[in-house]
Amino acid sequence: MKKLIVCAAALLVFFILQGQSINKIISTKQVKKIEKILSADNMEGRRTFTPGIAKASSFIEKEFKKIGLQTFNGAANYRQDFLMCQSVTTSITVTIDGQPIADSLVACFSNLPQVSLTQKSGVEIVSIKAGDNAYLQFYKYIASKKSLVILVDTSFTELLQRAKKMDKLIAASDSNSIIFIAGNISATHFSINISNTITNKELNNVVGMLPGKSRPAEYVIFSGHYDHLGVGSPVEGAPHNTKDSIYNGANDDAAGTTAVIMLAKYFKKLDNNERTIIFVTFAAEELGGYGSQYFSTQLKPEKVVSMFNIEMIGTDSKWGLNSAYITGFEKSDMGTILQKNLKGTSFAFYPDPYTEQELFYRSDNATLARLGVPAHTISTSKMDNELNYHKASDEMGTLDMVNMAAIIKAIAISSSSIVNGTDTPSRVDTIKLK
Repeated sequence: MKKLIVCAAALLVFFILQGQSINKIISTKQVKKIEKILSADNMEGRRTFTPGIAKASSFIEKEFKKIGLQTFNGAANYRQDFLMCQSVTTSITVTIDGQPIADSLVACFSNLPQVSLTQKSGVEIVSIKAGDNAYLQFYKYIASKKSLVILVDTSFTELLQRAKKMDKLIAASDSNSIIFIAGNISATHFSINISNTITNKELNNVVGMLPGKSRPAEYVIFSGHYDHLGVGSPVEGAPHNTKDSIYNGANDDAAGTTAVIMLAKYFKKLDNNERTIIFVTFAAEELGGYGSQYFSTQLKPEKVVSMFNIEMIGTDSKWGLNSAYITGFEKSDMGTILQKNLKGTSFAFYPDPYTEQELFYRSDNATLARLGVPAHTISTSKMDNELNYHKASDEMGTLDMVNMAAIIKAIAISSSSIVNGTDTPSRVDTIKLK
């Protein structure tokens, strides 16, 4: 009995010390400092392939070095460089069942300079029908390794128009072609001829790590994406009643990147992680999650115990302050573990209330989740009414920095039993995934 009392007392002391440490390290002041730099106008919206995102990458690298993180797998620096092909379509000639299709109704994703397909080419024909979750279907097909012709119901023509405007990036190793065609049509006979200009483009994630004390081959990942939309046409921007053309992305996702940096500081100071912690900020999430896709190929999924992907935590959730939600809550017991670790605190994690929007598949957690990793996104974004989402008005002045600091602390505390090896979340059942 005496031994049990001593152990309980020691545990209580640990949590008291942890609480004191966390308030010193993850303070509102420090959170503001990082967020302000990442979402500043001189970052020019951190669009992929711009000086702004290079500046953001450099800042994150310096923070990782200042904290004292190790590089990933002994790399020379914190940059995880990879190559993608950027494809720009220069000409389109498409005929289906004898009818020419307007160029505006065709979007091509391919790293081939010339795409020539007919019904005899063996290409698979699929469709996005009226009433489908078009967003989910779109990204599922984009990630396909097969050549596809996708017939898109005319009710989703706007989605296709957005796809045409995307910076189309394709892995250099891929040789397939993904063709979207809008129209309520069959495709008994078709002829597709598309020319593309292909340019190799360099991208980089920023990755640092803290080796585990006793379980170095087991990984816990904290992630966010540091890219955003860049500079657009001048529009009326909040909170200022002036023309604004910079999409600062303060919430999306400078907030998540800030959290990753703050968590790295916290766990480095704590210096008691039994499992290896990887801190990563991804590039090109806004273009299709290419940074996380590349990162996922650089480690064995069975070694990843969990992934905390942090996305848009700068505003209060639908439940108000001191709360956030976890996407794909039911797909592993990671959320239950986090809830248990927060018992007795003023903070609460909830299951994702926006399941119809398939958020579990729409962020950087998705690639590892599809490989069985309990990889979930933590967010507060009110996806049915997030006023500044993908707008020039997504500026630091619209964020609640005190609540954001509280969320980051909650992530730190709730993840503690996973980081120290006490809890191991159940794996995601890949058979049941869409």
